[in-house]
Amino acid sequence: MSFARTDQSVLGRWWWTVDRWQLVAVALLMGLGALFMLAASPAAADRIGLADPFQLARRHILMIPLSVALMLAVSLLNPRSVRRLAVICFPFFLAMLAATLVMGSEIKGATRWITLAHISIQPSEFVKPCFAVFAAWLFAAGRLQDGVPGALLAFGLYAATALCLLLQPDVGQTVVLTAIFGVQFFLAGLPILWVVGLAAAGIGLLTTTYFLFPHVAARVDTFLDPDAGDTYQVQRALEAFHNGGLFGRGPGEGTVKDFLPDSHSDFIFAVAGEEFGIVVCLFLVALFAFVVLRGFAKLLSETNLFILLAATGLLTQIGLQAFINMASSLHLIPTKGMTLPFISYGGSSYLALALGMGMVLALTRRRPAAREDW
Repeated sequence: MSFARTDQSVLGRWWWTVDRWQLVAVALLMGLGALFMLAASPAAADRIGLADPFQLARRHILMIPLSVALMLAVSLLNPRSVRRLAVICFPFFLAMLAATLVMGSEIKGATRWITLAHISIQPSEFVKPCFAVFAAWLFAAGRLQDGVPGALLAFGLYAATALCLLLQPDVGQTVVLTAIFGVQFFLAGLPILWVVGLAAAGIGLLTTTYFLFPHVAARVDTFLDPDAGDTYQVQRALEAFHNGGLFGRGPGEGTVKDFLPDSHSDFIFAVAGEEFGIVVCLFLVALFAFVVLRGFAKLLSETNLFILLAATGLLTQIGLQAFINMASSLHLIPTKGMTLPFISYGGSSYLALALGMGMVLALTRRRPAAREDW
């Protein structure tokens, strides 16, 4: 693709203002995800009784053009349109999130999916990026417009969303949502007493979830004392990294995918480690770091508070989600089922991440300094 710098069309202006290096990094992540899914699909398909060994891989690869189209379409928007999109979408997905509690499909003891027109959707995935932008708008409005209780409204938004997530229950998504909210609240300039109070509340919330949810307590206990519970998946994942060594056993030559129940989703990083080696895993980590850190670097000179808060929240979500998935596979934190962005199998996650990344690209596009279109 090539556009002249004098091209004033929508695509021409987009091409010269969007961060093309971030686009390249995301494209590489998507390509690696397709490669890893081709490796993990046959074993996963056999385990769940699918006739076509590459059915999961086909579904995953089918999501790539849809996600790319969504990401590029959203990246064409200006900050004001990004905010409007989030304000419209958030109530819809929050309502769907609440609906899962009464009409959702129960899988592994949690009701996180809802079926619409024969399509299974996980609303919590879409709530996160929309919440990040919506909350950023409220915080910015509260700071810049007298009489607007932005922080209070943002807290109410967070509380309603977190309650729906905990009732599913989905503690991992609640942690990510809390991180987004906390980072934005901190950057918005909250008083030091609020910092202490929110930190204490966060510790209290984590302690409460430990005693309230038995599966959380079991995972924490097992992490602290491997003899206290079932460590089968973690041990198999660690063996996969050991077997893979520096350069891996080769595509399709790994065996961990035959034994790990979630090798195509939560533990796909272990499949990558065994078949492609530590070098490829480190390259994957570097890609995630590049996407997040380059996004933060683009915000260093940002003067628009809404853009700063919204993009920071979105980047925090992507970076933290990647960290949780990879750290769980390496037994650095208690295990938590969470997709690896643009890598793991999962249509809702893939599309929601594309939506969030499109918002990041839109918000970090170069704009005239005097323009405040939020």
